[in-house]
Amino acid sequence: MKKEIRKQLKDMPDLLSIGQVSDIFGIHQDTLRNWEKKGLLVPLRVGNRQDRRYRPADIETIIDKMGSRLTLQQLEQFLWKSADILRGKIDSSDYKKYIFGLLFYKRISDVWDEEYQKVMDEFNDKNLAKADYNHRFQVPGDCKWTVIEQQADNIGQKLNEIFAKLTNANSPKLDRIFDDLDFANKHKFPNDTLQRLINHFSQYNFGSNYINSDLLGDAYEYLIKQFAADAGKKGGEFYTPREIERVIINILKPREKDHIYDPTVGSGGFLLESYLHLREKTDEKIANTLYLYGQEINLGTFAIAKINMFLHGLDAADIRRGDTLQDPQFLDDFGALKQFDIVVANPPYSIKDWPDEFFKANRYGRLEGYDMPPKKNADYAFILHIIKSMKEDGRAGVVLPHGVLFRGGSEGRIREQILKNDLIEAVIAMPSKLFYGVGIPVCVLIFNKNKPENKKGKILFIDAEKDYAEGKNQNSLRKKDIDKIVNAYDDYKDIEKFAHIVDLKEIKENEFNLNVRRYIENGEEEEKINVSEVWRNLKELERERTQIDKEVEGYLQELKY
Repeated sequence: MKKEIRKQLKDMPDLLSIGQVSDIFGIHQDTLRNWEKKGLLVPLRVGNRQDRRYRPADIETIIDKMGSRLTLQQLEQFLWKSADILRGKIDSSDYKKYIFGLLFYKRISDVWDEEYQKVMDEFNDKNLAKADYNHRFQVPGDCKWTVIEQQADNIGQKLNEIFAKLTNANSPKLDRIFDDLDFANKHKFPNDTLQRLINHFSQYNFGSNYINSDLLGDAYEYLIKQFAADAGKKGGEFYTPREIERVIINILKPREKDHIYDPTVGSGGFLLESYLHLREKTDEKIANTLYLYGQEINLGTFAIAKINMFLHGLDAADIRRGDTLQDPQFLDDFGALKQFDIVVANPPYSIKDWPDEFFKANRYGRLEGYDMPPKKNADYAFILHIIKSMKEDGRAGVVLPHGVLFRGGSEGRIREQILKNDLIEAVIAMPSKLFYGVGIPVCVLIFNKNKPENKKGKILFIDAEKDYAEGKNQNSLRKKDIDKIVNAYDDYKDIEKFAHIVDLKEIKENEFNLNVRRYIENGEEEEKINVSEVWRNLKELERERTQIDKEVEGYLQELKY
């Protein structure tokens, strides 16, 4: 930005008015005045009206104050440093929601100032500039970021009050976004800690003139990922690695005006990836025709998802809170489950404590034609919810533990029923250690209620377990790994040791077991075992052990034990 500013200043006079500086930097004039009050700027005063004039030295000060139109890397580093201020004060799995809340607050406050200034510059009408319809979010005067900047004592309580007012001013848009935040606990948030945090965020203008939605959204995604890594096992509860989401979305290929639903939405990555995929393949206008829906049980994670949508400019995304299995939020006019073109999900794996009695009542028809999932494992409960939520020509992509492919009992019977209904289009075995704190390998199931003729009565198996970049604590998928999986799905043909199309008759002969290794050789040469030789070796070891036992017993007798 420094080069851009200096280039812009080349043909301008040495002394600039407050209006000129405001236009160059995209800074509200009140912000410049506030910096002056704090002694950060001391512009010249000229003429009878004592108009402000800013010299080259003042411009340099403003550049230093504003930093720059940050690069993504700079913005990521800046945001992660905000976590350092809280680290040690509260648990790492908790402080993410406070950082996200403050970041969102700073963003909407700075954007409001920009929107206000834009109308003032055009019409010079304060009432018009404050009008609700000229602002994406409403930020009352006593909720501006400058208010919290100037707060010396009881900063936490003031933040709580501001968040409550922001919620009321933007209801229902911001309902429950700030509900899980309580800055007033002075043991967790001493006044000086909050002062440092506010000062940290005050270093930059987070308005749209400085940080566009794509850049801020990408930085927010980075922050989510970093918090997931920091939280270890708990990180997997709200974050699905974007490469896995990319595999599924590239397979499902969202189309214009599709209704896309994630019943366990987490931080909203699947919905965001759907939008970005369509935008890349077409344009922003068409991508904005998508209808995005998500439900999340955890209040803090729900807020993260909502903010994620807002920061990416996806205000219309419908994210709701509640237990999908007990209290599904998306219903049609008749009280039945709403159905969607695409369903995507990474449900919590094999949870034991779930509302099985409610599910058993079958209020939403999720058990029609299917057995009841086991009481101590909800994997197939989520699968049945997803199937019921698909339109008659709907498709779905779901990340699940490998156990769903082969476990018996009621799960085996449900799997058989699903296969007989010909709903599974592909089974993809993924590498292990792709998720934070989860070492087990996972699989991706692709469902399709309206298979093309050439895929009916068949399932495509893909073994992608060996294609990944190895990491110290976590593995990852490279672009070539993602492309290999997606291309195998699109091409729909056998690939030696990687992909194989299997007829349902063969699967039936295998008792409806979907374990990928049953249908694809993994490329490893099996060691040939000479059973007779192994048996002789075992007998020899047994004789040696008997001899040693006798010797030890003799020693113990000598020692009178």
